[in-house]
Amino acid sequence: MFEIKRKVKLAENIYQLDIYAPRVAKSSKPGQFVIVRVGDDGERIPLTISDYDLENDTVTLVIQIVGYSSQKICELNEGESLTDFVGPLGNPSEFVYENIDELKNKKILFVAGGLGTAPVYPQVKWLHERGIEADVIIGAKTQNMLIYTDEMSKVAGNVYIATDDGSCGFKGLVTQQIEDLIDNHGKQYDVVVAIGPMIMMKFVAETTLKYGIKTIVSLNMLMVDGTGMCGACRVTVGDKVYFTCVDGPEFDGHQVDYDEAIRRQSMYKTLESRKLKQEKERAEGHICRIGF
Repeated sequence: MFEIKRKVKLAENIYQLDIYAPRVAKSSKPGQFVIVRVGDDGERIPLTISDYDLENDTVTLVIQIVGYSSQKICELNEGESLTDFVGPLGNPSEFVYENIDELKNKKILFVAGGLGTAPVYPQVKWLHERGIEADVIIGAKTQNMLIYTDEMSKVAGNVYIATDDGSCGFKGLVTQQIEDLIDNHGKQYDVVVAIGPMIMMKFVAETTLKYGIKTIVSLNMLMVDGTGMCGACRVTVGDKVYFTCVDGPEFDGHQVDYDEAIRRQSMYKTLESRKLKQEKERAEGHICRIGF
């Protein structure tokens, strides 16, 4: 069993869990994920690693309640345990394999949207530990939905906050913040890494294409089985079809078929929401058969 050593509520329906998993912690690299399960009959859920602590043998996950399975995990408290915790899985971020001296000559911008801020953090931290200071844009609808701003400021070169309503930092979308940094503040970047909602990554890629900046996106939100066996995370990149969990989760942001990916993601969100609704009604003694 894998004990929850620490649980923190980061924002509405978003929780951070530090899980005791020594072997996974020692093997993890930025960009990878784990598969977790709660209960002997629980569903296997792939979740991106948000941090790993070799000193305390813990792996950090940040989870948003969007359906039945994520709610079951977030209902657990400190001292309770996950039934299964398998990983690390997936390919590490591509810069892990790059020459450090060459990386130090690159100007890197991370664009993190909402929950995507959590998996951006270990990548920026990994670079920081090797003397590379990347810039980071953190975007959210409003100030109370921002996460990891303090943690990110300790490892990034510059952190720029963008909120849709202007309640914190730049008022506008992360794409507008990118344009402002380049057009009005003289910023130049060699590569952009975007992690967040699919629609955000689509428009980030469209924005960076105008400037000719290499762009990497993480499609971890498409994963279901996490092993490539279910085929649910198929994604078209260029003229080829890939499985996100075994071939990714990072891909060339200018080549991804986002419309196809958004349609597939919407289908799974609908199924999870229906399952959560059904479980709530069962607890209340009523099961609605409509739509199932």
